[in-house]
Amino acid sequence: MLDVSRLRVLVAVARTGSVTAAAKELHYSQPSVSHHLARLEAETGAKLVQRVGRGIRLTDAGRTLAERGAEILGRLDTAEAELSAHVGLTQGRVRLAAFPSALGTFVPRAASLLAERHPGLRVSLTEAEPPEAVRMLRAGYVDVAVIFRYDTGAEEGDIRIRRLLDEPSHLVTADDSGSDLAAYTDAEWIAGCDRCRRHLLEMCERAGFSPRVSFTTDDFVAVQALVAAGLGVTALPALALEAARNPAVRTVALPDSTRYVLAATYGEPPEPPATAALLDALIESTGVHSLAGTGNS
Repeated sequence: MLDVSRLRVLVAVARTGSVTAAAKELHYSQPSVSHHLARLEAETGAKLVQRVGRGIRLTDAGRTLAERGAEILGRLDTAEAELSAHVGLTQGRVRLAAFPSALGTFVPRAASLLAERHPGLRVSLTEAEPPEAVRMLRAGYVDVAVIFRYDTGAEEGDIRIRRLLDEPSHLVTADDSGSDLAAYTDAEWIAGCDRCRRHLLEMCERAGFSPRVSFTTDDFVAVQALVAAGLGVTALPALALEAARNPAVRTVALPDSTRYVLAATYGEPPEPPATAALLDALIESTGVHSLAGTGNS
């Protein structure tokens, strides 16, 4: 009998085209993926992959099994969703991945609402930045991914998006800050994650200069500490300031700097009842959510 986990590994390799990409998608190590492929070959008695330079490619037998495997896994996922709908919300689980400042603000309220309304439903929370959260969603490790972006463009067709919250970015300084970025042309700047860094560069470019980035960290507590110590200035989204606010910094909302907070799900509608209930709780928790740290203080 074929092992479903190993079959999932083969399908991921076929879809992504490499062991490295499959390992990232499945959150496995590369040696673990190679081990699963070797065990699957031993189980089937067929050569499924072959070395090509530093990479691999599927044999005819491997491609055939991967195609059938995708169908099998799709049916299993459908069966799980149908069973979840049959059981309803009296038991079971729902899994959420979200970026740190969302976990530090509105996500706990959403989890609390869900627990109040459906006491038998277990909720698991995982911290993940948007790219990782989307990979987890596609790989089936979570049911909902809370992500952000700085534009309103559409995701790929297999990802469905619900807009939860629009939040402004704030200029964060150690002195009385205005909203004119150009006043800090000669300042040292502190940048965050790749997406946030790109957004910072774009805002500064619109203001007519390229910022001199001296520090880079994803930790918004550390960012504010660096600012408070006089080591630079930065821009942070409102949720980050609400999740943890350093009293020694000054903030002011920047014009034309919106970050869009979104809930992403994967697959065709309708959503399983547990997923739909979580989405409702997220929408409600952001609908009444007040963004702190939005004024100069």
